[in-house]
Amino acid sequence: MKSTIKHRTCRSAVMLLLSLLLGASCAVQKSTSATAANNVVTASAAQTADDTRPIYALIKRVVPTHAEHFKVEFIPKEGEKDVYEVESRDGKIVLRGNNGISVASALNYYLKYYTNSSITWNGVNLNLADKLPEVPQKVRNVSPYNYRYYLNYCTYNYTMSWWDWDRWQWEIDWMAMNGINMPLSITGQNAIHRRVYNSMGLTDKDLESFFSGPAYFSWFWMGNLDGWGGPLPVSWMESHEALQKQILECERGLGMTPILPAFTGHVPPAFKEKFPMANLKKTNWVGFPDVHLLDPDDPMFVEIGKKYIEETIATYGTDHLYTSDTFNENRPPSDDSLFLNNVSQKVYQSMAAADPEATWIMQGWLFHFSRDFWKPRQIQAMLNAVPDDRMIILDLWSEKNPMWLKTEAYYGKPWIWNMLHNFGGNVNMYGLMDRVATWPAEALHHSGNGKMVGIGLTPEAIEQNPVMYELMMENAWRDTPIDLDSWLKGYTKRRYGKENASANKAWDILRRTAYADTLTSGGPESIIVGRPTSNKNTGGVTTTLTYEPLELLTAWDNLIAASSELQNSEGYRFDLVDLTRQVMANYATVKQQQFAQDYKNKDLAAFTEHSAEFIALIEDMDRLVATQEDFLLGKWLNAAKAWGTTAEEKKLYEKNARNLLTLWGDKDSKLSEYANRQWSGLLNGYYRPRWQQYFDYVISQMQKGQEIDQKAFNNKIKTWEWRWVNSSEHYSDKTEGDAVAVASEMYRKYIQTIKNSYRVQ
Repeated sequence: MKSTIKHRTCRSAVMLLLSLLLGASCAVQKSTSATAANNVVTASAAQTADDTRPIYALIKRVVPTHAEHFKVEFIPKEGEKDVYEVESRDGKIVLRGNNGISVASALNYYLKYYTNSSITWNGVNLNLADKLPEVPQKVRNVSPYNYRYYLNYCTYNYTMSWWDWDRWQWEIDWMAMNGINMPLSITGQNAIHRRVYNSMGLTDKDLESFFSGPAYFSWFWMGNLDGWGGPLPVSWMESHEALQKQILECERGLGMTPILPAFTGHVPPAFKEKFPMANLKKTNWVGFPDVHLLDPDDPMFVEIGKKYIEETIATYGTDHLYTSDTFNENRPPSDDSLFLNNVSQKVYQSMAAADPEATWIMQGWLFHFSRDFWKPRQIQAMLNAVPDDRMIILDLWSEKNPMWLKTEAYYGKPWIWNMLHNFGGNVNMYGLMDRVATWPAEALHHSGNGKMVGIGLTPEAIEQNPVMYELMMENAWRDTPIDLDSWLKGYTKRRYGKENASANKAWDILRRTAYADTLTSGGPESIIVGRPTSNKNTGGVTTTLTYEPLELLTAWDNLIAASSELQNSEGYRFDLVDLTRQVMANYATVKQQQFAQDYKNKDLAAFTEHSAEFIALIEDMDRLVATQEDFLLGKWLNAAKAWGTTAEEKKLYEKNARNLLTLWGDKDSKLSEYANRQWSGLLNGYYRPRWQQYFDYVISQMQKGQEIDQKAFNNKIKTWEWRWVNSSEHYSDKTEGDAVAVASEMYRKYIQTIKNSYRVQ
């Protein structure tokens, strides 16, 4: 349909050809447009079909030149648990599992531990000899977890807003190879909303103020906002309904049980005119206009919820798993137990009325976010209204704020341990590596873990910090803690294609610094991406380091030292650029504090010099990250425009894409910079000119002997920011320059200066 955004395993001509030949052969072909009864697809049906076609298609996509060396066989579960086996037989590598996910996990295990290969978002190393290594003794692994969950509503916008089928197919393959069997699947839901409300007499015109733009659907769905970034073209709804059918067909064909949205009570603004007797409540979120929520006590609540599930099943089928999150980052109107119990009961009834087998998958985020409201009595009231076997709670941020420990494991409800990790798609090197290596297994064996039934990933964005996701999903097929020392050495060998002592030293330091940050949420950012100021921290941007910056420079020394041996590795090139970027991003605060002091000292010459060096640093960072496709603004913008069927649609989608990463909302948005990215194009096209205007203003004031007025500057720069959001200048979606050469140039230019700057602080 659209040109691929990212197709990691299809970079060779052979792979591209195979991809074209295979098309959408990800799953067993099932009708998605038949009657509702024919559309009810379950995981058990996929598991007993004994059809190996989807997994053979996956193998051909992943290892096209070696696909014939693998044989697929299905085996029964071990009790209620998923299982896979790997062994050599008759010159073939035999991959066995109880479904496609287990077999794909067996493939991943073989590639990782017998060929030293690695497949990540940020680099692929397929280290395959003509003759594949034999497995000397059969391997058998059983997952201790019934569910391996994936995705966050926010991922669908901070990363996935513009994904086409090629990119989705790659991700589903990655999901299967990492054992994920319970993905959140909310693409194409506007079409369901539209048909339900059309059937109730609301016109497409009525819905124009309801549907958000494509980059904001996650928050529309969670009931946080109406209409922002719209109006949403019908062509988008139709194209993404078709895309969702492809996604679900592929996921189900491999044995996954996708989670589909249910009704949350969020209704269109026009609903109050069409149904004046309806009991509506208003709520608002971080400064956006009010949205309308239908009171669960209103008889229309269950009626609409039933219609929504019926339309969903008719369109997409069902695996009986539904997501609905009331009060997402919104305070309920009452803390009364009966009220909260009733809300929960009605949400569940609206699902069960259409699907008696419905299970509610609920995020536990609200209990952390509004913890001053959600005390034990309120939490129990919300949870106890639903039968225990019909609700599963996602402990959303288990590696940082494990709410299961504060709620007696959710008072008897089944729950899933998740790594959240990323907020807003910020690209900082960050993670809680030691916790992720040990805490899932510790929770599994904890005497107070209640009904822990799974683990998962709930990042707000992906395509960064691949080490954290590789590490987390290593837990999927084991019940013991991971020995991080040995695992990390193995990871670098697989990622870079060979073992290297300097690279190992670099990663040992990174583990103790950037990947041991227990104090911040998502890691420190760079002052470069903040609205210009002399303060170290500014709205939406925190720069305080939680580790010794000189240690990070030693990691840089070591990773640079490995360049002659590892420079041909995709993963190494990404990591070298990422570490170089992080060092420079940290150093920006040092430069900022220099020119801030220059201003206090009324030293115009020094301010002019240091501010010019700050601008040069931004330009150097832009040139550095331009060597990697994962850091290109142009790729994001062009992918957005590619969905447009008219010039107006392309303009709308580009505005959505620009807005989300910068202001997020309007000129006075409280979420400005929340989704900041240190990307080529953003650095030179947005952050640099913004800082240059600040420097020009400060220099002018210093020359006149006058104080700066930060508030006046902010008001002026907001107008410029909004103009940029509405602009359409071109940014390249092609990489430029050699990653190792540019990173090495930055190292030679900055290493001693940066070391000296930290030593004198």
